[in-house]
Parts: sequence; structure tokens; C-alpha cells
Amino acid sequence: MVEAVNNSIDESEIDLFLDALWVERGLSRNTLAAYRRDLMGFLRWLDTHRSCVLLEAQRQDLLSYLAERVSAEAKPRTTARLLSSLRRFYQKAVRDGELQEDPSERIEAPRLGRSLPKTLSEKDVELLIDSPDTHTALGLRDRAMLELLYATGLRVSELVELRVLQLNLRQGVVRTLGKGSKERLVPLGEMASEWLELYLSSARGELLKNRECEQLFVTQRGAGMTRQAFWYLIKKHALHAGIRKSLSPHTLRHSFATHLLNHGADLRVVQMLLGHSDLSTTQIYTHVAHERLKSLHSEHHPRG
Repeated sequence: MVEAVNNSIDESEIDLFLDALWVERGLSRNTLAAYRRDLMGFLRWLDTHRSCVLLEAQRQDLLSYLAERVSAEAKPRTTARLLSSLRRFYQKAVRDGELQEDPSERIEAPRLGRSLPKTLSEKDVELLIDSPDTHTALGLRDRAMLELLYATGLRVSELVELRVLQLNLRQGVVRTLGKGSKERLVPLGEMASEWLELYLSSARGELLKNRECEQLFVTQRGAGMTRQAFWYLIKKHALHAGIRKSLSPHTLRHSFATHLLNHGADLRVVQMLLGHSDLSTTQIYTHVAHERLKSLHSEHHPRG
């Protein structure tokens, strides 16, 4: 729950701003929540340090707040996102005539190094997917989720929000809504289809116990799976499989893309499957594949 601040009017400004963002850009709940945290954090700082509200903030206030966050060892990417949140808010305030000048103008974002996404080897993916005990309803559900995630490259949020009606096993495709509410069809593959069919025919009903739920993947309580619950499960199965590498919530998504490219898939096909609007977002996976090739060459070539 958001902490109380002295000026509730400014909190209403934030909510109106987020509503407008949702309508205009169709941003996800997670993205909107991040914007809200950033703006509320700055509002609390202003309340403490300047006894003013967002629309009264000056350029120097933004610079002081950002400097304080950097001193607290905020990562460059976190600082860049924070500045982006503030910039969007003030740009809209200027467009709406609430401000004459944008205090975030000409404030430079920190330079970001291009970090490569974390991936698993194909062997580690097999170990991870084989980890759940499929003799139990929970294990069968987990196996179906991991198979689907690796077969399609869905975002974790897309995976847990899937509805049963979005799955077409006869045609072997899943229909999902990605960022900006953009719909895409992604092929499942035979292995994922088989495990999903097993899950739907037995485990899902056993977990629901005659309760109703639209979401495809459910818990023992008969409710839909959450991102946090799934992330706990994937870490548990990785530990059980003996995988000691650091994982991220999108490790299987990154592995899906990298392995496709390693096996000769066209970059634009991977872009479509991942639901990237910009090809440059997908191109980072070519760097991962290139690094893998260099590693293999160094390991196995006699003059590597």
C-alpha cells in the first residue's frame, strides 16, 4: 500500500497520469506500477526536503533527487527508468497546460552498458524441464508450464495470464497478448502440446476440485498462478536439477531466442515469435549467439 503524503491532490495527479498512459499506450500493470513507485518516491522526497508537490518541482530538485539516488548506489538502469518516469509526467503536464516549462528538460540519462541476457545451455534447459515429478498434479502442471515457456518464448507475465481459451491444441498454437495489448499467435510444438494435453486432461481438474478459473495454470487453492509463485517454482526446480547459474525471470525466454538463432532461425522470425516491435530489441540475441560460438571455438579449436 502506498504511504500517505501531505498532498493527496498530487497523488491524484499521478493516478490521472497513469490512466492516460494506460489508454494511450496500453502499458502493462507491472510497468504502470513501476511508474507509480518512481513518482511517489519523488513526491515523498519533495514533501520532506522542499515541502512542495510535483507540479512545483524545479530542475534543481530533480537533479538533487537523482544525485541522491545515485549516491545510494542505484544502478544506472534504475536511474534511467526513474528519469524516464519523471520526464513522461512533466511532458504530459506541459502538454495539458498545467506547466509552462518541463523541469526534466535537458537532464541527461546515465549511459547504459549493453548487458547480454542470461541464458541456459540446451543441456541445462533439458535438466530444468525434466526436474518436476510428473507423477503428481503439481509436477505435471510445472512440467507443462516449463515446456510451454521454452517452446514459445512467452514472457512470464504472458504465461501466467494465459486463459484456457487462448490455447488451441488441435492447431498447435497459443494466442497471447503482449506489450501494448498486441496479439500474436505462437506455435507450440509437439512436445509442449503433449504435456499441455496431459495437464488439461488430469492435473488441472485435480487442482481445481470443481472450482472455476479462467486461467490456464492454477494452484492448489483453485486460483490462477502468479508471477511470483512461478518464479519461486522455477528457482526450486533449477536447484533440484543442479543448475547453479544465476537465473532471471525471463531465462527460458532468452534461451528460446538464443537457441533458435544458434540453429539457424531467421532474426525476423524470432522477432515475431517474441513479440518485439523493434528488430533492434531482438538483435541482442545475435550477440549472445556470437559469444557462444566464440566460446565453442576457443574450447574446441586446436588453435583456439
